Amino acid sequence: MSELTIATRNLKDDVGNSRTFHYAITVDLLDGETISLENYGVHIWEEAGPSVQVRRITTSASRIDELLTLLVDNLVGPAAAEDVIADWL
Repeated sequence: MSELTIATRNLKDDVGNSRTFHYAITVDLLDGETISLENYGVHIWEEAGPSVQVRRITTSASRIDELLTLLVDNLVGPAAAEDVIADWL
């Protein structure tokens, strides 16, 4: 598996604490006898906090870009990521 960090976002939570989320695309290579495919997922982690990886979501680069844009634009953190991804699928 390889990983490419795409974005970092800083925000203030409900009580005014600074939080930093990092967003990355994960890439798993699927090798078959006649074809190799890249299978994309996401990794979201909070600086000095929790982390979540959801791998092998799609083989479409445009779909993973669409999903990651949704996650970044809405500041989805590790705690909510799996639910948001499940709804998106």
